[in-house]
Amino acid sequence: MLTPSLKKNDRKARLIIFSVSIVVFAAVVVLSKFKLDVDLGFNVHLFALANAVINSLVTLLLISGLVAIKQKKYLLHKKIMMAAIILSVLFLVSYICHHLFAGESKFGDLNHDGVLSDGEKAQAGSLRILYYFILATHIPLAGIILPFILFTAYRGLTGEYYKHKKLVRITWPVWFYVAVTGVVVYLLISPYYH
Repeated sequence: MLTPSLKKNDRKARLIIFSVSIVVFAAVVVLSKFKLDVDLGFNVHLFALANAVINSLVTLLLISGLVAIKQKKYLLHKKIMMAAIILSVLFLVSYICHHLFAGESKFGDLNHDGVLSDGEKAQAGSLRILYYFILATHIPLAGIILPFILFTAYRGLTGEYYKHKKLVRITWPVWFYVAVTGVVVYLLISPYYH
């Protein structure tokens, strides 16, 4: 096992983790209500592509981190998981930028008028139902996973490996699902970007 990287202070950790989680959640909710009409000099949907790439990398890191810990490569596991957390922070910034500069795209809106006609709904077909089902699971899980990720990392960094392992049983599959479905959501909605 590794030597702890952080001194245990549950009270301070709870305050920081809950504060960060609430601020991030509030920022995402509030900023998603706004759209800035600014010409950035490039296609703002590059942020969405960056999100998909980052989610793909996080997915690979989560798998690699799992393999590393199963092989008892503790330092490698720690580095991989810290990289996944750093990439997730970059994802968050890119996600906010995309929604702030691109606004909302509707699945099936081929003419980009913001309204789904019956013809557009028919053309999107059952794929539209799949998209909204995935989105309906992805968004709430993405909204609640952050404090779990932070508490799981905290328990590992303080050397509380039993508690870390217990939290991982919840955190890892949800984080993995959110990362994978983030890519799927991008692949499904990107044809409707304008």
